[in-house]
Amino acid sequence: MDKELLKKQAGYLAASFVQNGMTVGLGTGSTARYFIEKLSERIKTEHLNIKAVASSSKSLELAKQGGIPTIDINTLTHIDLTVDGADEIDAKKRMIKGGGGALLREKIVASMSKEMVVIVDETKVVPLLGRHKLPVEIVCFAHEVTLRLIKKLGFAAAFRKQDKNDDYYVTDNGNYIIDVQFSSPLEHPEKEHSLIKEIPGVVETGFFFHLAGRVIIAFADGQVVIKH
Repeated sequence: MDKELLKKQAGYLAASFVQNGMTVGLGTGSTARYFIEKLSERIKTEHLNIKAVASSSKSLELAKQGGIPTIDINTLTHIDLTVDGADEIDAKKRMIKGGGGALLREKIVASMSKEMVVIVDETKVVPLLGRHKLPVEIVCFAHEVTLRLIKKLGFAAAFRKQDKNDDYYVTDNGNYIIDVQFSSPLEHPEKEHSLIKEIPGVVETGFFFHLAGRVIIAFADGQVVIKH
């Protein structure tokens, strides 16, 4: 089955979890896009009454285009439900996220949520995290110093560049992203997270621990599984 169709199945199913009156966190990325699309459709056809918070400028734009009412996150004490994708997820629901560049805002939104529903296709489910590059958001000041300190830990790392040119990729927060490549999958990714996070200049890593609730997995054979 086409990978985009798998993402669509997972995203559309997640939209059915949203109930009237909820405050909803909108994830970022290709799978989350389908969730936003279906949520927009439900608002139009079912007159669903919700408010949403977007984890990126891209998702905010999609919400506005789809007629999803958005709210300032600073007015909230919690979010009822957030739906987002993942670059990798293991059996303990530990994740690597940030391929779309929104890891910091995604983590803030997820941490405010009563539940984070994760939507993935089967290729994102892994025995151990670490084959996918780990995005690390850093401040621009002394960015080369921060890169050297990450490399000093023994990791291969490089600045993410814009798609169309050689400029640094800049996040919605005005920061840079360093993509870290591990030499092998990680038995205890919490250790690597701590080592990287301790470096001055590092804002956040793309490791997500203890945040995922239900996980929707779409398989190539057409099966869609909800893991609790």
